[in-house]
Amino acid sequence: MLTLAFRITAGMMALSLGLVARAQEMAVIFGTHSGGPGVGFSIANFDTASGHLTDPQLIMQAEAPAYFVFDPSHRFLYTCGSPAFIAAYAVDPSTGHLTLLNQKPSGGGDPSYISLDKTSRFALVANYQGGNIAVYALRPDGSLGERTAFVQHTGHSVDPIRQKHAFAHSILVDPSNRFVLVADLGLDQVFVYRFDATTGSLTPSNPATFKVPPGSGPRHITFHPNGEWAYLVTEMGSSILFYKWNARHGTLTEKQQISALPSGFTGVSTSAEIRVHPNGRFLYVSNRGRDSIAVFSIDPHSGRLSIVQDVPSGGKTPRNFDFDPTGRWLLVTNHDSDTAMVFRIDPQTGLLSPAGTPVQIRRAFSPRFLPLQR
Repeated sequence: MLTLAFRITAGMMALSLGLVARAQEMAVIFGTHSGGPGVGFSIANFDTASGHLTDPQLIMQAEAPAYFVFDPSHRFLYTCGSPAFIAAYAVDPSTGHLTLLNQKPSGGGDPSYISLDKTSRFALVANYQGGNIAVYALRPDGSLGERTAFVQHTGHSVDPIRQKHAFAHSILVDPSNRFVLVADLGLDQVFVYRFDATTGSLTPSNPATFKVPPGSGPRHITFHPNGEWAYLVTEMGSSILFYKWNARHGTLTEKQQISALPSGFTGVSTSAEIRVHPNGRFLYVSNRGRDSIAVFSIDPHSGRLSIVQDVPSGGKTPRNFDFDPTGRWLLVTNHDSDTAMVFRIDPQTGLLSPAGTPVQIRRAFSPRFLPLQR
């Protein structure tokens, strides 16, 4: 009887969740790495029950709004664009349409990554070609305020072409909002700065840098929901470095190195995005050249990774991807085939399976899910 009661309860919960998912109006905003007339931000509708994604439609022309983020309220969007600016937009909560608030110089060429601190009072940007980072205050109306920090990286690493100078590739605050971590591809280093959440200033931590294997080219970092584990993907080395993060001292202790590519792969490939699933059990990496999404299980006790799947991304050169708010779907953009593809996530294993067919989106870059209020 208990088993039957449990099944009935579980069934009712599943039905309830399904109804909630069907009732949720969801959109997806896409960025692009292209510029010129007729390109910019696009929007599509997404069904959280079936995983169906409609064909994206242009909603605002913008110059290469490749990487962008929403604030936690989804009222504002912040992007970095070519050749050297960041921009703030207001988001219409019922349609997802955007209104430009203002722009600011990013502080260096080819800004590649933008993020917000945990209070949403500051925007942080990494300038790839400039080899530097900057922090900007955010005004109460969501617009960009004054620059509160700027740091120029200098030096080089072993690759004479890809690493001839600093290439700051990503920047984000740690879960405590007390430190900022920067992955610099050109220097083969992860920089750690102390972050003042009152003034937006940055000061080098002690130690100030952590080295990665020469020639590996660190790209993006992500934290586990427990706040104690950090995972770094290297672009040139196509590897993942797992660290124990000390939020009190701002230090990284390496625990594992593992390839993002399947055993025996001999082709040319570079890794791009890395994300931990919201449930903390799985980690995902995109591989360009291999054109796949690698899936890893996360040991719940040690945090170590084990590869469980390498699935074709549904196109060429997968760059960014994102989880929908239910955690049941992963959406990946395939930059060089001008497509985006939805995958179903198995909640028990983390394995991916294609859902439907790819949609067309020119020079597709960041996809971000946006709940709508209608």
